[in-house]
Amino acid sequence: MRVALYQPDIAGNVGTILRTAACLGAGVDLIEPMGFPFGDRALARAGMDYAARADVVRHADWDAFVAQASGRIVLLTSTGAADMPDTAFRSDDILLLGSEGAGVPPSVHARADLRVRIPMRPGFRSLNVAMAAGIVLAEARRQTGW
Repeated sequence: MRVALYQPDIAGNVGTILRTAACLGAGVDLIEPMGFPFGDRALARAGMDYAARADVVRHADWDAFVAQASGRIVLLTSTGAADMPDTAFRSDDILLLGSEGAGVPPSVHARADLRVRIPMRPGFRSLNVAMAAGIVLAEARRQTGW
């Protein structure tokens, strides 16, 4: 199982996701361009020493990522998606999250094999991307018997 971040904007969120993925045994794909240098201090601070132990693959762009993707691309989104509790995850899933500022473009949305949303109370539109990654990764790992 992997977590893919599409053009992430905030180093601290990426560091937190690297830490979470390392702890839960998932790889991370970073789809560039990113809104910060990869060695940013905020990334290191949020990831602590766990980030160095994460299985990270950087991709020059979306096309390079798709060319190497070997699992089902599961887009975490807030619109037009199945609710997470109703989703059957697979061990080869790639959990894709959009950038904090812009999400993903329609072409990336269209390429996803499955779209999943985390149910929330009415009046709230989104969670922090690192929090959303942790919630869905933990549920996917639980379902796949990790």
